[in-house]
Amino acid sequence: MNPVIQPLGDTALVLSVSATLEDQRRLWVMQRLLQQEFPAWWVVLGVGNLTVRFDPMIEAAAVIEHGIELAWQRSQRGLKVASHHHDVPVVYGGKAGPDLIRVAEHAGLTPKQVVERHAAGQYIVYCIGFLPGFPYLGGLDPQLATPRLDKPRLKVPAGAVGIGGAQTGIYPSASPGGWNLIGHTDLRLFDPAMIPPALLAPGDTLRFVPTEVRA
Repeated sequence: MNPVIQPLGDTALVLSVSATLEDQRRLWVMQRLLQQEFPAWWVVLGVGNLTVRFDPMIEAAAVIEHGIELAWQRSQRGLKVASHHHDVPVVYGGKAGPDLIRVAEHAGLTPKQVVERHAAGQYIVYCIGFLPGFPYLGGLDPQLATPRLDKPRLKVPAGAVGIGGAQTGIYPSASPGGWNLIGHTDLRLFDPAMIPPALLAPGDTLRFVPTEVRA
């Protein structure tokens, strides 16, 4: 799809593109470019979109739009964002993953096969959102895609590994949530005392490493 820029109220503009990895890579570059060149703008990265919030009393929307257009054009030039790889140790099933059986039944697999497939993929962080440090990951085996819970839990523990639709992710802190919980990691994804506070960043890759599979 061709990029589209639309207003979000009077104080923000949204650039929307496809959710392909190719376009997402360009959004990573755009985010860095805009943050470096226009530090007063609040740049928010999503999956297939990028939002720029601004003060209309200081800058006109037309100026912001032009800046977004130029950054999108420059993102074609093969610029890359530095990334890191992470191995995430996970206990699957049991109390650590109460929805593992539900995911297995939906996929037509055994719980062991779900774990094997989930741990076989290499995932890439599309963006960080919902909660500080929460990674939206691309690369889930399509057969493991499972609809979110009809009734979200009021409290999902920090470190919970879940599947929501066609994505998998990790809860960095306790929160309400409707994803299917299949495991748990003790890895700390967000710590305000760290620099940077989030362990993962857009463009990073990770693998889930099973340490135990419980019935």
